[in-house]
Amino acid sequence: MEYLNAVLLGIIEGITEFLPISSTGHLIIAEQWLGHRSDTFNIVIQAGAILAVTIIYWNRLMSIFLGWRDPKNRRYAAKLIVAFLITAVLGLIVKKLGFELPEHASPIAWALIIGGIWMIFAEWAAAKRPPYTSITWFVAILVGIAQVVAGVFPGLSRSGTTIFVAMLAGTGSRVAATEFAFLVGIPTMYAASGYELMKAISDGSAADEDWVVLGIAFVVSTLVAFVAVKWLLTYIQSNRFTAFAIYRIVLGFVLLGLVAAGYLPQNSDEVQAPPAATEMRPALAD
Repeated sequence: MEYLNAVLLGIIEGITEFLPISSTGHLIIAEQWLGHRSDTFNIVIQAGAILAVTIIYWNRLMSIFLGWRDPKNRRYAAKLIVAFLITAVLGLIVKKLGFELPEHASPIAWALIIGGIWMIFAEWAAAKRPPYTSITWFVAILVGIAQVVAGVFPGLSRSGTTIFVAMLAGTGSRVAATEFAFLVGIPTMYAASGYELMKAISDGSAADEDWVVLGIAFVVSTLVAFVAVKWLLTYIQSNRFTAFAIYRIVLGFVLLGLVAAGYLPQNSDEVQAPPAATEMRPALAD
């Protein structure tokens, strides 16, 4: 059963990490039925999804950083770095303030609904703008801030929030906005995962893990994320994100219905905490 649960959670992570539907929200909800997972487990399956996207964008990353003599590449790389640094600094501040992710469904459901409405509005507003493909400094700064906002409110979706912030801030092209959001998400999530993993190793909780189960979840997450992102990058060439927005809104209301019917806990006091885990997954992961 543990192996099956690991496969299911790996599939959920792989599908939802970079699609604009909130991986953190889906995993927190899935854990209500599949059992809570430690920070280390969540970090490892997230790393699988990040690895998949790194592989997909490897040539693009190499062209940017190996082609640093080109002023265009230098400017783009500088904007990626600025967005990442803004996220890192604000993310550390959030950590120091003691922020913890919710472990119950209601706030996630509302974030899914609000995020879905926001996506529909953003698509409508962006459609009225010229399809600029350039990333401005203003866009880079807002994307850095948006990553932290999405981490603070699980259910919003890091990828969805950053993509639509970029589109509304001046990058009218879905493809260009998605590429920048994904590229800046790579170092951001590697850093968040590394930070949490080092903490798990230092406090000894990582030693209690079943690494065979972790390995299965990691491989599944990597493979599924690779397929999901490849499909998404093709899909957005000629389609809007409206289908994802509708899915989010429907799922949000379904979750609220399950809470009202008593199938999901209404508050943190009703959630049974796992014996070896004190937090949920990294706040900046989504």
